[in-house]
Amino acid sequence: MKAVKVFAVDIDGTLTENGYGRVHLDGISTLRYLEDLDFRVIYVTGRSSIEAYLLAVYSGTTRIAVGENGGVITTAPDEHILMANKQNCLKGYEILKRNIENVQMKPVFNRLTEVVLSRTFDIEEGIKVLEENNLNLRLSDSKYAYHINEKGVDKAVGLLQALKILNFDPQETVAIGDSETDLPLFDLCGCSIALNHAEDRVKARATHVVRGSEGRGLVDAIDLVALKYLQYPNHSI
Repeated sequence: MKAVKVFAVDIDGTLTENGYGRVHLDGISTLRYLEDLDFRVIYVTGRSSIEAYLLAVYSGTTRIAVGENGGVITTAPDEHILMANKQNCLKGYEILKRNIENVQMKPVFNRLTEVVLSRTFDIEEGIKVLEENNLNLRLSDSKYAYHINEKGVDKAVGLLQALKILNFDPQETVAIGDSETDLPLFDLCGCSIALNHAEDRVKARATHVVRGSEGRGLVDAIDLVALKYLQYPNHSI
């Protein structure tokens, strides 16, 4: 890959720990350390881009965020680039409700381009229903929720837009994540790192896999990059 300049970081299960949205403090400290070294840190998440943008503000990282699995890029508190149409996803939600029991929206921050569902039904059945109705929609599992997105919109699409704004190349970017929604990032970026708790198919698509899991794995991933690609010492030394 080219010289590393950017880190694209998933939030849930990567920066957070215990499944309740609590950020790993050493992870935040490490990301801020990268910014102090003039790298860029971009949060790329299934959460709303507003949540990710606020996290960037308070953690001292780059003030641009990719949310809704690539559906929205937020560049300022009231400036959002929409990559999809939420109305299409709402149509998919209504069809899922009519055909499958226990389909329900998950209480989350407002979404601009996607619909977020609780993990209360068989996702494979949901995927089948959307396909049978010829809907141009994708149903994915972030392990914290199910997401209905328009096909062609994913984290790679959103990150690519953010990189263009910042004038960086995907080959200069390291992607760090833990779920199937991060796979497009892994395919786009010059280097990709999966955390240890990721499913085997996610690990198989990554350039590297670290031993640590939630939060701790993010620190391990950045230390790996520092030692292997940047020739910097471990940040904690």
